[in-house]
Amino acid sequence: MSYASDVKKELTMLEVHFGNAKAELMALIRMNGSLSIVNKQFILSVQTENPAIARRIYRLLKQFYDIESELIVRRKMKLKKNNFYIVRLKTGTNEILKDLDILDNFQIKETVPLEFLDDDAKVRSYLRGAFLATGSVNNPETSRYHLEIYSLYEDHNDTICEMMNRYGLNARKTERRSGYITYLKEAEKIADFLSLIGATNAMLKFEDIRIVRDMRNSVNRIVNCETANLNKIADASKKQIDNIKLIDAKVGIDKLPQKLQEVAIARLGHPEESLKNLGELIPGGPISKSGINHRLRKLNEIAEKIRAGESIAVL
Repeated sequence: MSYASDVKKELTMLEVHFGNAKAELMALIRMNGSLSIVNKQFILSVQTENPAIARRIYRLLKQFYDIESELIVRRKMKLKKNNFYIVRLKTGTNEILKDLDILDNFQIKETVPLEFLDDDAKVRSYLRGAFLATGSVNNPETSRYHLEIYSLYEDHNDTICEMMNRYGLNARKTERRSGYITYLKEAEKIADFLSLIGATNAMLKFEDIRIVRDMRNSVNRIVNCETANLNKIADASKKQIDNIKLIDAKVGIDKLPQKLQEVAIARLGHPEESLKNLGELIPGGPISKSGINHRLRKLNEIAEKIRAGESIAVL
């Protein structure tokens, strides 16, 4: 089972009060519902590929409305995909659509009546229903963090984005080929959203994985940085030693000024030491890191002049 499925399974097990259930149902029906006319009567069907969500819709309708409904299971024949589940109302469609303020001129409304969502609990419940209907979230162990809710209509998508940003989630919106999405990219904001809609266990799992992953990334960055520094030191040391050997072969280390001789001999004897440690090995030391660096730079300049066939003025 995917992480997103785990989140939705947890959400379907939450208990809600009547008013909040209406907000959740409003989202589920608006985003997954469809209307048909049979014998001049509206028939409402709500479809989902998640059996737990279908059972929740069926249970909430049965609990809060005196209606007849049925739960239908159908198999997708194309590519042998999973079953899909339909909650179909036999009676009471007009009553429910009117109570939830969903129907307008024989069409499901594209927008949410904000006056219905007059308190924090209802907003959270609506967002929970919206996520159950069309939401998805990446497994936090994957390479990127991403949570989104899909909307068929732009106005509805704008409302979802506005609701999420009431809680400082920095939600963004964009257009897809067949609709619109509101999405989150920041790990902390995704965790906040999961907590907001009641997926506490999923949020804790998300945070555990995120913290371990971020810690592992931090350790990797430190190791990579240390490795890069060590490689840089090793490359610099090799260049210094090659230059000192060139000077010794062409001129002789003993012909150098005393200060440069000391540094040259110390570097040849201790090729892996840092500049700071090298400064403590000089007989007349200790010498600061900048002082050692200055003398080694002088040796490098002498070696470059030898390679270029120039006269050595410092001898």
